[in-house]
Amino acid sequence: MNDLIEQFRQAIAAAGLTPPTEIIDDGVIHRFSTNGKPTHKNGWYMLHTDGIAAGAFGDWREGFTQNWCTKADTSMTEAERLAHRERVKAMQRQREDDLAQRQQLAAADALKRWTAATPCIQHEYLNRKGIQPHGAKIEGDKLLIPMRDTAGTVHSLQTITPDGTKMFMSGGRVKGCYFGIGKPKGALIVCEGYATGASIHECTGHAVAVAFNAGNLEAVAVALRTKYPALKIIIAADDDHQTPGNPGMTKATAAAQTTGATLAVPVFMAVAV
Repeated sequence: MNDLIEQFRQAIAAAGLTPPTEIIDDGVIHRFSTNGKPTHKNGWYMLHTDGIAAGAFGDWREGFTQNWCTKADTSMTEAERLAHRERVKAMQRQREDDLAQRQQLAAADALKRWTAATPCIQHEYLNRKGIQPHGAKIEGDKLLIPMRDTAGTVHSLQTITPDGTKMFMSGGRVKGCYFGIGKPKGALIVCEGYATGASIHECTGHAVAVAFNAGNLEAVAVALRTKYPALKIIIAADDDHQTPGNPGMTKATAAAQTTGATLAVPVFMAVAV
């Protein structure tokens, strides 16, 4: 059994996630930090080791899911294949039910906090970035950024502390949610971060949709393309050239290709020293 758990742990690591210290094989969803930070519980896994060992894991925030099994489908008997497929379906239903419940609770809490928060006039983070609040609010010393769907429903919140530390609500929906700046007219620009979005809007005057992370660019672009079929959509890529795989460029390119949007890439000028 320990070998099976170790194989599962290695599969999590191979997917680019930091595996949990302890893995419990009880078939129940367990949450863990995917980046080693104890407060970031956006990772999840579930593992069965009875019969043909199988499990699944992923990242709620990134919308990432991967199934795992010790035996290939082609090497199973017909009875094993049927049993495995039923188990996979059951795990999927459990994940969907758990996710829906978490998102519903988070949305209710987000709306309550957003309603009670104070409209932002100034904040240390905004001053340092040289941007305007654009409808953000204040909760204590934190900046609150609402995460809405295309109908305007608040599903979650991003908080930004004065030193720039960013956090998302635990369990809150991210996929397809964004923070809008300005009214769409002529063109709509989709980008990753709030400060980037505010800067783009202030420089260009175009409406901006802040998707919050690279993994959400495509979902936001698809939702906005459905809402504004005739509008020109521009995906403003983050060039993460120092990060393996350059997720900023990779995800932005995929979002542009899927929605027929224009891809805008930053150009870094060499500075003489």
